[in-house]
Amino acid sequence: MKKKFRLKKSVQKKLKVFGVVLGIFLVAFFFYSSQIASLTRLGYSKEASRNILFQFKKDYVLSVGENKTLNAAFESDDYKEKYLDQYSKIDYQNHEHLIQNINTLIKKGYSNSNISMILAHGSDRDVRDFAKRDKINYLEEFFSLPYAKLRNYDRYVDYSNETGEDDETTVLAVNLDMDKEDYKDSVVVKKFSTDMLVNKHRSLEKDYEPDDLVSIDSEYAADDTQKGARVAVNAFISMYEAAKKDGYDLVINSSYRSYQDQVDICDTYRDLYGENYVTNYVAKPGFSEHQTGLSFDIGSRNSNVFAESEEYEWIQENAHKYGFIQRFPEKYEAVTGFRAEPWHYRYVGKKIAKYIYENDIPFEEYYAMFLDS
Repeated sequence: MKKKFRLKKSVQKKLKVFGVVLGIFLVAFFFYSSQIASLTRLGYSKEASRNILFQFKKDYVLSVGENKTLNAAFESDDYKEKYLDQYSKIDYQNHEHLIQNINTLIKKGYSNSNISMILAHGSDRDVRDFAKRDKINYLEEFFSLPYAKLRNYDRYVDYSNETGEDDETTVLAVNLDMDKEDYKDSVVVKKFSTDMLVNKHRSLEKDYEPDDLVSIDSEYAADDTQKGARVAVNAFISMYEAAKKDGYDLVINSSYRSYQDQVDICDTYRDLYGENYVTNYVAKPGFSEHQTGLSFDIGSRNSNVFAESEEYEWIQENAHKYGFIQRFPEKYEAVTGFRAEPWHYRYVGKKIAKYIYENDIPFEEYYAMFLDS
């Protein structure tokens, strides 16, 4: 008969101890995993969840629930336990130094709501720079407006003091660079888009040409030299045909102009009327909307004065349905920077045109509120 193999008692004892230790480890591991899982299900990252557990803050976090700022705090080396409750009450922003910036602002004495307001109105860099200044007591003065910019604070103060304008007017004006001299230090617009803004503070380069520039058939234009961005030309054709059905006859008198075309126009008017006329009434090269290919000077084939024509009345009521706006209304000359041009229409797309029409605002205001980053 074969002998039964038996482990030595000392080995058996060690195996039992190992088994107990392994069992404890497995229980601890499954308990730890379940704790992590309960936090990740709430939306916390694994890194944040581990730190929450190691700092014994699970119950607090569970009582708060999902909170992106808390998640960022527990992921950050800048986390400070004494600020835990404040972290949970501050709105999250996707900033690289979010928790560091929050800590600095808390030290400055800002309330949770004010810190949320500061974070919402600037980039990570803007907030870091803003946090270096002395505490500002009346943030709501400008930053109650969602489109106010943290980096423009000093300009808001200066403009408001100089002009006496209200907060909303001040923020809009400064965001549009109206506190700067016309044609000086302009923002260069390089990318074509139907919502691009070109005016006395936003310019195009000499070699800029709109995307998909096409010729306009003479059926719709005063001559066969007219061109425009295809999207705007197609929209005009739709508008033209709708007007035609209603008994009105529209025509494009002027459309895309290159940088050099605008140079020639300025020279012509300068020779005829002098420099003062050009300064006041003609856009300088690079600052004309016509270079975008999205703007048309529209006329009537039935009248020499468009503003007095039936076509003008029709287009006033219907242009927005096809994505066009009257770009330079008389009531907004101070905002657009150009004198009223009842014939100048700009394609911005149906959504924007509808909003501008229904709310009776200039394109600059829409741009400042919704498009300017």
